[in-house]
Amino acid sequence: MFKHVSLIAVLVFSLSSNIVFSATESAQKTEPVVATSDDTRKQIVENVCAACHGADGNSAIALNPKLAGQHPEYLLKQLKNFKEGTRANAVMSGMVANLTPEDMQNLATYFASQTQTLAKAKTNGKGSLGEKIYRGGIAKTNLPACASCHGANGAGIPKQFPRLAGQHADYTYQQLKTFRTGERANAPMMKVIAAKMTDEEMQAVSDYMQGLR
Repeated sequence: MFKHVSLIAVLVFSLSSNIVFSATESAQKTEPVVATSDDTRKQIVENVCAACHGADGNSAIALNPKLAGQHPEYLLKQLKNFKEGTRANAVMSGMVANLTPEDMQNLATYFASQTQTLAKAKTNGKGSLGEKIYRGGIAKTNLPACASCHGANGAGIPKQFPRLAGQHADYTYQQLKTFRTGERANAPMMKVIAAKMTDEEMQAVSDYMQGLR
């Protein structure tokens, strides 16, 4: 009888050991994967940004700006301004409402690292009105040359002035108009400049900048 009891005890211990080992092994195999900052950034880009600006920041919609290749400092400033309300835009205010400072920094860095797709201007030949305004301004109205701040090729100056080269002409034209009316008020210098421009001049220089490389 004692031998029979001992045998049962051995079998129970053996089975218990196997169950414990199996459970431990299973737990190791199903250990949750910790999300990285890259995973979080990708999720935000896909869920918040991609529909309007493209997953790589090259918007296919002419009224939505290209973000690819833009200076990260400029992108971060705009995100902060939307969140603070100093740049008014109902859609963007809603999009940034739940973004943390870290999220905004990550997005700015991500889009700045993307390559902007090239575009062509409809009228960007020598002597065009757009070229004249961009490179020399208009003396009689005291309109300064765009190149004096944004560079000869539209690359801008990091931490100071945004890149304009290759940007959608329709978007740039729209922004110039909102600067002129005061609807966009987060760049006082641009309000002064836009106030000196006619619609024709705005359209011409916007088209010219779209074709810059």
